[in-house]
Amino acid sequence: MSEQKTPVAEKPSVQTPAPSASGGSAVQRLFHGSAARSVGLVIALAAIFAIGIVTTGDRFLSGDNMLVILRHASIIGVISIGVTFVITAGGIDLSVGSVMGLTTVVASLASVQMAASQSSWLLMVVVALAVGALAGLINGVIIAYGNVVAFIATLAMLVGARGLAEIVSGRRTLLVTNTDFTGVLRADVLGIPVLVWIFALVAAAGWFLLNRTTFGRRTVAIGGNLEASRLAGIKVKRHLVALYVLAGVTAAIAGLMMMGRTTSGTSTHGLLYELDAIAIVVVGGTLLAGGRGTIVGTILGVLIFSTLTNVFTQNNMDTSVQALIKGAIIVLAVLLQQRFAVRKERKAKAKPVRA
Repeated sequence: MSEQKTPVAEKPSVQTPAPSASGGSAVQRLFHGSAARSVGLVIALAAIFAIGIVTTGDRFLSGDNMLVILRHASIIGVISIGVTFVITAGGIDLSVGSVMGLTTVVASLASVQMAASQSSWLLMVVVALAVGALAGLINGVIIAYGNVVAFIATLAMLVGARGLAEIVSGRRTLLVTNTDFTGVLRADVLGIPVLVWIFALVAAAGWFLLNRTTFGRRTVAIGGNLEASRLAGIKVKRHLVALYVLAGVTAAIAGLMMMGRTTSGTSTHGLLYELDAIAIVVVGGTLLAGGRGTIVGTILGVLIFSTLTNVFTQNNMDTSVQALIKGAIIVLAVLLQQRFAVRKERKAKAKPVRA
């Protein structure tokens, strides 16, 4: 499955046959739990594709347009993977867009590019990742050890990182002149842009980390019940710091991708990306309250928003109307999450205690 849940041990009654290990029939599994949410997202994506085909014809299904959708989804998608981990643990990160902008500015500095030209373009990558990790570390330490609410701490970083980016860049756009760097990030592999491959690798790594490692299980446990996780021996504060560092690193990767795409570094890169990432994660099925996260859902959420934006653009829809529709989708997703949570709680209370 694409998500982690806190397991609940349950013994079957003596007179009732025990359910199969697979959890019921295939049909029941399909329309319940994470599978149902994934199917719903796939149906929504298919519906958007159908609208695109009807309104724009063959132009929408062209190979070039599909690559445009994937390229647009890749950068915000990488940020959303990091945000998925933070929200799964019951946190929030409003600073990822500003951190992304800051990394593009620092990595585009003339001194950094000159040093990279004398050694390797990978130096720019290392610098950007270091900036992102440092910003995430500051967020994590303030939240975990300073006991500051995540909303406030990351809001402060949002403002601070954007301001620092403006100071460092002098409110100017810095051009990326290192051709080795731009050549790699603007290349195609097997006809697919490198940016899309980077998103695929980050998504695969995120899925494995969340679903197949102790780190992922602890992330879900902390989001489900922080105090119980602490009593169970999980080093909660250290883990929270690691999560925000992870979010900072994914923001830095997205910044590098943006530099490759635009050949520039500026404080305006990543503006409002934090809101898009949170919306994508929530629409994908990760609970805002924590305790449940899904990387596959986040990927589908990214594709839904990117495809929807493409359909809007193809039909020359007003940007205000686009924002209104996206806002309605976010509200609907949150309402569905609340309904699911209430139904789950009622079922848990209704279950009789079995010996």
